[in-house]
Amino acid sequence: MVSHLYPSLLTKLGLLSLMLPLSGCNLIVMNPAGDIAQQQAGLIVTATVLSLFFAWRYRASNTQATFSPDWDHSTKLELLIWGAPLLIIIALGTVTWISTHKLDPYRPLDRIDAHRPVTPDMKPLIVEVVSMDWKWLFFYPELGIATLNELAAPIDRPITFKLTSSNVMNTFYVPALAGMIYTMPGMETKLHAVINKAGIYDGMSANYSGNGFSGMRFKFHGLSLADFNQWVAHNKASGATLSRAEYLQLDQPTSHAPVKRYAKVDPDLFHAVVNRCVDPRKMCMHTMMAIDEAGGAGKAGLAGLTQTSWRPNTPTPFRTVVAGLCTPNSTQPSALP
Repeated sequence: MVSHLYPSLLTKLGLLSLMLPLSGCNLIVMNPAGDIAQQQAGLIVTATVLSLFFAWRYRASNTQATFSPDWDHSTKLELLIWGAPLLIIIALGTVTWISTHKLDPYRPLDRIDAHRPVTPDMKPLIVEVVSMDWKWLFFYPELGIATLNELAAPIDRPITFKLTSSNVMNTFYVPALAGMIYTMPGMETKLHAVINKAGIYDGMSANYSGNGFSGMRFKFHGLSLADFNQWVAHNKASGATLSRAEYLQLDQPTSHAPVKRYAKVDPDLFHAVVNRCVDPRKMCMHTMMAIDEAGGAGKAGLAGLTQTSWRPNTPTPFRTVVAGLCTPNSTQPSALP
C-alpha cells in the first residue's frame, strides 16, 4: 500500500512546489501595483499553468494511456508523438505572441486598468530618465524640474518614459510598475506604464554596470494627484539649478548617492545627453551623423579632434572627442553649430 502511494505523494508534492511561485505571496513581481506589470504577471501564470497541465496530462504514470510495445507503425502513436508537442507550442506561442505585442513597451497605453480605458483627454506624464554611474536622474520637462534617485507619478495617469544612459548600458526596472527596459548611451528607448495604487516602491538597475551597481537604487512614489502636486511644489521650492556644468559634475562616478532636487533645469539638457554633447566643446552626435551622411569630413576632420577631461584620478582621465570641423582649405576647426 505504501509503495503505491509513495510515488503519487511525491508527484503531488512536486506539483505543489511548482505552484508555490504562482501564489505570489508578498513577491511584488507577482502582485504588482501597475496594470502593465499585472498583465505581465498574468502571462507568467498562464504559461506556467499550461506547461504544468501538459506535463501532468502526458505523465508516465497515466494508466489510461494505451501501451502497445509491439508495433511497426502506429498512426495514433505518431499523432500523439508529434501532436502533443505541437499543441504545447501552439498554445504557448499564441498566448506569448498576443501578449508580447500588447505589452510592447513602445506601445502607448490603451487602458488604465482592466475596467477603465485611456480617454483622449488623458495626457501622459513625460519622464526623461538618465542612468549614470551609479545613480538615476529623472527629468520632468513639462514641469521644469528634475530629481536624483527619486521618482514620483500620480496614480491612474499614463506615464511615458524616455530613457538613455550617460556612459554604459543599464536597465531601468520598477517591478511594481512594468517590466525592465534597457538604457543605452547615444540612444533613446521608451516605456509606457501606469501605477494604480498609491505607495512607495523599489526601483533599481537590473544590469550589472560596475563597482557601484548594488547601490544603484531609488524609490518610486505612487501618489494621489493632490500629493503629486505637493511633491512638485516641494521640489520647486527646495531644489537647486541643474545646468550643464552641474550635470558634468554629477556624471562623475558615485555610489549610494542621496536624493537631490532641482527646481530649474536646462531645457535642452536631456537632448544633449542623448546626443552625447553636454560638454559644449563636443560636437553633437546628430550633427556628426549628418556630416557622415553628406560624405564625411575626410582627413581634414582630424584637426577637429581635441582631448577633454573625463574621469579625474583614474587610468583614463582624458578622452578624445570631435570639437569641430575643418574644410580641406582650412587648418582651424569651424565653430560648433
